[in-house]
Amino acid sequence: MIGQNETIEEFLVHRSADVAEAVRKAAAAEIMPRFRRLAEDEVDQKSGPHDLVTDADRLAEAYLTEVLGKLLPGSVVVGEEAVHADPATYEALQGDVPVWIVDPVDGTRQFVHGDPGFCTLVALAHRGVLHASWTYAPVPDELATAVRGGGAHLDGERLWAGPPAPGRDLEVATSHPDFTTDDQKRALLGLWTEGIAPRPCGSAGLEYLAVARGASDATAFSWEAAWDHAAGILLVEEAGGAHLTLTGEPFRITGGNALPFTTARDAATARRIAELLGAELLGAERAWRHGDQTPGIS
Repeated sequence: MIGQNETIEEFLVHRSADVAEAVRKAAAAEIMPRFRRLAEDEVDQKSGPHDLVTDADRLAEAYLTEVLGKLLPGSVVVGEEAVHADPATYEALQGDVPVWIVDPVDGTRQFVHGDPGFCTLVALAHRGVLHASWTYAPVPDELATAVRGGGAHLDGERLWAGPPAPGRDLEVATSHPDFTTDDQKRALLGLWTEGIAPRPCGSAGLEYLAVARGASDATAFSWEAAWDHAAGILLVEEAGGAHLTLTGEPFRITGGNALPFTTARDAATARRIAELLGAELLGAERAWRHGDQTPGIS
């Protein structure tokens, strides 16, 4: 148990391995037994046909909520499914107690379709600052971890994103069109330019892992739900990367960000992507002010 005078940093020294074990056990107990075995009544829609939830999501989150709360007494859990049931629980991110941010199955749509591209995400934050994260991909059995100031690791090996190789297009994973507003689509159009190779993203957590390990160059996302981004942002940051919103500020897990935002392998790439996203919106605003017609968006 965490002592009265023990800091989060001290807790992580003593109990980080226990968190990793809890994440693995949640996947083994509640997620993998249902992978490619989901019954029709184990899958539901939330906001629409592209926003799915399964029994694996609910039960894995319940497991992690119980275990993580015991590991760090006095902490609270902000989980995707709990917030869906009671949006007010999201306000804990603004509070003074440590917060576990949990996405039990990141990439539920892939999970439902039998695609292995999903993962479990857990992050620990306090007063809006991310302190640690765990990204677990059950199918390949890969665990990526990050501790603020302690680096990023994949199965114990240090991760370092490094700058993109010169002379090739930057691969950028972007928000899927199904989840973007017209303004956000317009901003993302800024990436359709020479030297950039945008593509729709899969699991956000796995996209962040790809950036942290140097297999992809950047992301450009248009939503700010903390459970999708907290673990990956710290992972990329500790691997030497950077994240920026349209105002040039780092992304805040507590919300209120200028969207879309980018996370990239290095600061120079983050600035380039952010500038391209912002330039498209600025051009659209100028055109509107002068009465010009904005190109259609499909």
